[in-house]
Amino acid sequence: MANTIRIGATIAATLYTVVLLVLGLYPSEFRYLFAYIPALVGYGVIVFDKWAWHWPVIHRFTGRPWATGTWRVILRPSADSHIPEGGNRGPITTYMTIEQTFWSLHATLRTRESTSRSSNGTIGAPENSGTAEIGFLYDNTPRVEHQHRSPRHEGACRITVTGLKPMVATGYYYTSRFTAGDMDFTLLNRSTEYGTFAEAKAADPDGAAD
Repeated sequence: MANTIRIGATIAATLYTVVLLVLGLYPSEFRYLFAYIPALVGYGVIVFDKWAWHWPVIHRFTGRPWATGTWRVILRPSADSHIPEGGNRGPITTYMTIEQTFWSLHATLRTRESTSRSSNGTIGAPENSGTAEIGFLYDNTPRVEHQHRSPRHEGACRITVTGLKPMVATGYYYTSRFTAGDMDFTLLNRSTEYGTFAEAKAADPDGAAD
């Protein structure tokens, strides 16, 4: 949905601008300047979605928490989870990278053994509430060396955050392998550039991860 909005706005604004230029209506001439307002609105949608919505002042009006960044996540599987023999019963230190725009959210959770990638990410908040919930489905792909006891699976995750720029959060997860548990989040930084568990751990000042 978000990509469709951004692509549509970019194409429409660009085509409109090209048509104006072909017709000789150059923005350097004041009398034609207002003709470019629709194009500016189109590009403004893109700027708002990717950046402006969490700028100071504007952020207070949008009211949506800014969760972008890399988080240390402590997983605590429930006692009745169906964890295979040799599996980690926790607590397990992992790292989640959240990439967020106003209309979209994508999360990647990395452990020593696997990577989970989200789909259908949503953020919902009751009106006039300082608390919001992030929810998504995910697909987990373990490293090949662990798939004999930890096969690929799907799951769902829900995270509760408070404030416009949360630094900590809590959540829980369920999986198709009949496991479930609680999650405790601490924001490390706003970077989304860590590509592996080891990279994220190296950036963690308390990185004694499992």
